[in-house]
Amino acid sequence: MSSLRDRLKSGLPRLAVVAHDLAMVWLVWQALHKLRFGITATPPTLPLWSTEIALVLAAQGLVFWQVGLYRGLWRFAGVPDLWNIFKACMLGLFAIVLGLFLYNRVDAVPRTVLVLYPLVLMGMLGAPRLLYRAWKDSRIDSANAVSVRILILGAGRAGEALVRDLRRFGTYHPVGFLDDAARLRGSKVQGVPVLGNVDDVAEIARETAAKLLVIAMPSADANAMQRVVMACERTGVPFRMVPRLQDVLEGRSLPGELKEVAIEDLLGRKPVLPDWKAIRAWLGARSVLVTGAGGSIGSELCRQCARHGAGRIALIEIDELALVTTETALRRDFPDVEFIPILGDCGDRALIEYALKLAAPDAAFHAAAYKQVPLLEAQLREAVRNNVLTTETVARACRAAGVGTFVLISTDKAVDPVNVLGATKRLAEMTCQSLADQRATRFVTVRFGNVLDSAGSVVPLFREQIRSGGPVTVTDPEVTRFFMTIPEACQLILQASAIGTHEAIYTLDMGEPVPIRLLAEQMIRLAGKTPGRDVAIVYTGLRPGEKLHETLFHADERYRPTVHPKILQAEPRDVSAGALENSLQQLREASIRYDREALSTLLRIAVPEFRPVGEHPDYKESATVVAFPARNARKI
Repeated sequence: MSSLRDRLKSGLPRLAVVAHDLAMVWLVWQALHKLRFGITATPPTLPLWSTEIALVLAAQGLVFWQVGLYRGLWRFAGVPDLWNIFKACMLGLFAIVLGLFLYNRVDAVPRTVLVLYPLVLMGMLGAPRLLYRAWKDSRIDSANAVSVRILILGAGRAGEALVRDLRRFGTYHPVGFLDDAARLRGSKVQGVPVLGNVDDVAEIARETAAKLLVIAMPSADANAMQRVVMACERTGVPFRMVPRLQDVLEGRSLPGELKEVAIEDLLGRKPVLPDWKAIRAWLGARSVLVTGAGGSIGSELCRQCARHGAGRIALIEIDELALVTTETALRRDFPDVEFIPILGDCGDRALIEYALKLAAPDAAFHAAAYKQVPLLEAQLREAVRNNVLTTETVARACRAAGVGTFVLISTDKAVDPVNVLGATKRLAEMTCQSLADQRATRFVTVRFGNVLDSAGSVVPLFREQIRSGGPVTVTDPEVTRFFMTIPEACQLILQASAIGTHEAIYTLDMGEPVPIRLLAEQMIRLAGKTPGRDVAIVYTGLRPGEKLHETLFHADERYRPTVHPKILQAEPRDVSAGALENSLQQLREASIRYDREALSTLLRIAVPEFRPVGEHPDYKESATVVAFPARNARKI
């Protein structure tokens, strides 16, 4: 009974709309005939109902239904609905002419009626819809007296869409737009006036009594966004921003949600547009293994693989809490994907062989590694064991099991290593290169720099220091680093893995290097505080193993473009497989003895370019930062 009542409740409004439209057809048809014959001396008598009128209503009603005129709601009537009405009226005219031609050769219908019919009917159908929407919007506007008054920065498509969304909810009341486009000055967007430039936000916010500022510029670059944020900060009014479309599509933001401005919005990262078709073709229904699956990169790799077609994912993680947390989130978000959690150290040969047998992966992503530069300077044994020897164990096991692709997640610090992290990751790269002997397994290395909000990143550290009232600790006023977001890094890892080269080292475009001092200042401002006044910045000096600037390219590696503009492929340097295997064996024996001196000597021999920062007499900290080369300037 309730089901029938619900169907009637939902169907009655639609039936009312159908009745309205057919009534308009009847009214227009009768009115045009009366208008046409009203100018004659002896007008004929027009019946209110006839076979001709029945044919007109049937033909036009069928066209209305086929065009989809009743799939929309009058409450949200707009340009698409008017376009549907135009199509329905024009197609309806042809249907009516065809029906009447078969009935009476259209002899009784004046040509003037046929010409005017679609035009008048469009007005009679469109006007009530638009009037109804205007009435509903006016009711919301009248309720906006108690709503939050907002000022929108950006009168483009995002701003216009934001106004429409806000009016549906009635929680916020847009009082005006700010936009630097001179042509928009004095105009209105969705009935909301454009009041001035973005730089005038402080004065206009005070005049309009705005309680919230909303930045509707999702495509703005870093410089523009920094300028807008600084203008908003000067007002003292809270501000939010419209999320980027990519964030919505990736599930990091909800449609219509206003989010706080995050530090990644100010760092010059243009949206990555991977070739999803190629990635899905490579991943589709395959089995994937991820080491370090509970880490920031590993967990996001699992998420991206699940989202883009992987059928089974094995998660290897040594931290039980991280493993449980990651597995729970993945099972919740991707119930159709099979997840195999495996707790343990991926350097354990038995464990990795068990995982490979259980999951039978087509691809393996080796994300497990130690990455803390200062800490590893004093933990050489663990750095070698985990970053080098574990990589060799996993890579050899994958090759023996016939895994199709082995992907090593490396770092920009491996390019010209000056610290233990860089040297061990470079040796891991060399190990994978030596195993790439054109067998079934394809070995791929992907290098990139710092990742925002990853474990050990300065961003969580700065955020906690700001929350505690400071001071924020920066190593050096001149230090710079390359940054990218976790999802962006993982998307490019998948893109590089799907490219298809048998043995390759890929370097990701990290954008422009970011001064850490600027990063700290921006984060303090985003927290609503003033650097130096509310939160102090203290310079502590470079830590062990750190240098002022990182580089992305090595002089002996030739780089050539790939199918993706943000990925370069490096030509690997020559590696002696025999000498490398001997070095790895000696490192393994020294690791078992916990002989740090032997490990230090062997690491320098195995990685000749490893020159610890400040130790060699000709070392001089370079102030030159090598940018990612333009696509047309890359060597082929």
